[in-house]
Amino acid sequence: MSQLYPTQAETIYPDSDGNPMADNTEQFQWIVVIKENLELLFANLPDIFVAGDLLWYPVEGNPKIRTAPDAMVVFGRPKGRRGSYQQWKEEGVAPQVVFEVLSPGNRRVEMERKLLFYDRYGVAEYYTYDPDTNALEGWLRSDGYLDVLTVTNGWVSPRLGIRFVPSEETLQIIRPDGKPFLTFVELGQRLEQEQQRAEDERQRANEEQQRAEALEDLLQRYRDRFGELPE
Repeated sequence: MSQLYPTQAETIYPDSDGNPMADNTEQFQWIVVIKENLELLFANLPDIFVAGDLLWYPVEGNPKIRTAPDAMVVFGRPKGRRGSYQQWKEEGVAPQVVFEVLSPGNRRVEMERKLLFYDRYGVAEYYTYDPDTNALEGWLRSDGYLDVLTVTNGWVSPRLGIRFVPSEETLQIIRPDGKPFLTFVELGQRLEQEQQRAEDERQRANEEQQRAEALEDLLQRYRDRFGELPE
């Protein structure tokens, strides 16, 4: 009996590189804030894919060429679950915007390697933020390569439309509609406040209705006893 053997071993593209998502709680919080607020910003647009800490493989057949941005945005690709972002399966579309949140464990050599990676494989905007030093840096693709830019107060991302507002203590990121990026706790608190305001409005409306009904009842009793009110 003949037996069929594969002529070439299947290339494996792991979904994990074994590295932790973050080195400390502050770095983790910033990664989550950026990724989830970007997800919220584009929630109603089905052809914008947002991911955090997802391995990106730009070259088919070479799983060693990979990196996992802390957050990335891909225009022109559908939302949905992915174990990794394999670019040749995504019509060759590279992530256009990537973010890295730094920690004390990020070595300069590692960050230079990431910059070269993003430059080589087509990223259009690249931002790094260091919560410890409150330093924000950015690169914008120009003439075919990522060129360093000065992210001044009020800089607006050309593709995302978000505005960066560094202060002495922290960084604010403002949506195109003027609303700030918020943590889950802040989002939850605002939701509770909105729900409480809605409940207060319902309560006031009910009280107004009850007063109106009581007045109508009083007027009806007057009519029953004395007739119509004089004009």
